[in-house]
Amino acid sequence: MLKNTFIHIPGIGIQTEQRLWASGIQSWDDATEDRTGGLSPKKRQTVIEHLRASNKQFDEINPNYFFELSPASHHWRFFPEFRDATVYLDIETTGLSRYTETITTIALYDGASIFYYVKGRNLDDFPEDIGKYKVIVTYNGKSFDLPFIERYFGIQLNQAHIDLRYPLASLGYTGGLKGCETRLGFHRGDLADIDGYFAVLLWQDYRKNRNEKALETLLAYNIQDVLTLEILMVIAYNLKIADTPFYLNRLQEPVLPETPFDVDINTVARIRSEQNYFALL
Repeated sequence: MLKNTFIHIPGIGIQTEQRLWASGIQSWDDATEDRTGGLSPKKRQTVIEHLRASNKQFDEINPNYFFELSPASHHWRFFPEFRDATVYLDIETTGLSRYTETITTIALYDGASIFYYVKGRNLDDFPEDIGKYKVIVTYNGKSFDLPFIERYFGIQLNQAHIDLRYPLASLGYTGGLKGCETRLGFHRGDLADIDGYFAVLLWQDYRKNRNEKALETLLAYNIQDVLTLEILMVIAYNLKIADTPFYLNRLQEPVLPETPFDVDINTVARIRSEQNYFALL
């Protein structure tokens, strides 16, 4: 839908954009033809000049140009055009504070391959690897994942960023990533009862007891999050364009790869029983 978008142009808001669409100016190419769309000559010239720049930035695969000029609530619009340069990201940590806690694992999925990073093993490879992508998709990453990563590694993530928390909330889907999944009809099977708090306990069990099964369960949970992000990104995009003249350009729901790790039911049951025991003391 990017090439049907005009709200990144100064002076063009949602209502003006809708008037342009209604007048038949529904794409960048339409706007370069001899149509006014009800715009003044000055504003029409502004549109044409900015669309020249837009086409140049599009050809140079620069999503940041549109990320910086578009309202945050409409960042979902440039997803299809830059999908091949997009990565889905999620982190697990020892707690919520980016000032006192640490990152334990990070999962990435670029629509083809899964990558994962573990503290004490290959976590330091992450800053170089994330630089290969131009768009990052997260859930609540604006408030949590990205600031946590930037402080932990001492880096700046300058990629365009789509935080799915906001378009999904605008569609009525709230309650965290798993809450959105549940309301959209997805079920995580053996991972259904594992949440962020339990992920911390899995890491503690891995470190304290050298339990590789705990780490594998944690990675299964972390990786499932990034796989889910692609499906939710496509769903959110399709729901968002449903009320536009471009609703026929819906994206096909992706077929996801298998998570390379399994949940160890015995480890999960043991940790849960230990928590129940200490809660009774």
